Amino acid sequence: MSTDHQPKAEVGRQDLSDMLNEPRSTRSNWAGNYPYRAARQHWPETREQVQALVRRCRRLKALGTRHSFNDIADTPEDLCSLENFSQSIHLNRERRTVTVGAGMRYGPLCQSLYREGYALHNLASLPHISVAGACATATHGSGDRNGNLATAVAAIEMVTADGDVVTLAREHDEEFQGAVVGLGGLGIVTQVTLEILPTFEMQQVVYENLPLNQLEAHFDEITSSAYSVSLFTDWRSERFNQIWFKWQITNDAPSELAPELFGARLAPGPRHPIADLSPINCTEQLGIIGPWHERLPHFRLDYTPSSGEELQTEYFVPRPHALAALRSVYQLREHLAPLLQISEVRTIAADDLWLSPCYHQACVSLHFTWQKNWPAVQRVLPLLEEQLAPLQARPHWGKLFSLSPAHISALYPKLPDFRRLLQSYDPEGKFRNAFLDKYIFGGSRP
Repeated sequence: MSTDHQPKAEVGRQDLSDMLNEPRSTRSNWAGNYPYRAARQHWPETREQVQALVRRCRRLKALGTRHSFNDIADTPEDLCSLENFSQSIHLNRERRTVTVGAGMRYGPLCQSLYREGYALHNLASLPHISVAGACATATHGSGDRNGNLATAVAAIEMVTADGDVVTLAREHDEEFQGAVVGLGGLGIVTQVTLEILPTFEMQQVVYENLPLNQLEAHFDEITSSAYSVSLFTDWRSERFNQIWFKWQITNDAPSELAPELFGARLAPGPRHPIADLSPINCTEQLGIIGPWHERLPHFRLDYTPSSGEELQTEYFVPRPHALAALRSVYQLREHLAPLLQISEVRTIAADDLWLSPCYHQACVSLHFTWQKNWPAVQRVLPLLEEQLAPLQARPHWGKLFSLSPAHISALYPKLPDFRRLLQSYDPEGKFRNAFLDKYIFGGSRP
């Protein structure tokens, strides 16, 4: 398989000069809570156009599918959107890898891989997000044995500050482990090579009303009982509203669906994580067997997963602190519940990527989908972070948090090495912005 998805015709007819200054309205992120401040926005389609853009801009940031909730991808000067960039897919059967252009989203990639008999090791809840952006921020799915999405990366190609093209590979570059979760700071990523697996089938089953005491008594047993497990709660009572089990058919799927598991009852019909919403945009449930890429995400590619009327926060705690974290959050239920749409708990395996929240530690993530009420959420975040601070909770880089740069710096032993890596690739700070200045460099600028 080697395919190239053609860009939109009206864009393809433009010359480089027109492309670099294509007039469009200022955009916001996917949720609409963060308007980008960039003075200019550009939509390159090829690596050569990215190189030309990098050489002419003084400050530049790359933008994927706009699913971050903070200013990690923003800049006051030039913003480079990769939505029109090459979506090529090149399969290497011998090495069992796939190389994709930076504009590629997981959904179309997974469909192509499935047709060729291959799979990725895991997916996030949304298949709509870009490969490059998800890996750069250590976005993840769930599963005790599954690392985050960036752990599948075997090589990255990027355009560095001088406009040159650099490729870093896991097998022979010492800097690779620092560059994969790069927060957009080393350059503009133009290609990503991912390791792939033989394809597999899955089934997804939802159980409801898991007592909190049962979760505490059987946490490891529950999270290890399927390829991927997600637990949902609104923190309003001593129970978890739903458990989503995703079983791999060739390995750990049950021969029949039990009416009850760990005190939770089998859902009689499809469910949305938020009880009041229709499950029509969710992936197939009820134990119906289907392809891996149509079960691992929570939401279907052909439906918009949300209206965007939400805010998101997520914290990662080391696996041994999982139960203490659940108890700590539950103590704040009176503050959290009125602002929540839903909360999700997932598990992620340890990895070796410097700025991954799971660097050298398996983690449990606590995700909060809030109502779109930033003043109220902004007041509750410090309470939540204070509760989780003794448990070494690390925030998701692309979501909302209020932790200080000093606090975050203390959580990442490789952050000084990452800072030196950024300085070596980008000594003038072309790809730096307010977010990197604050959390990586402590407020200083070159």
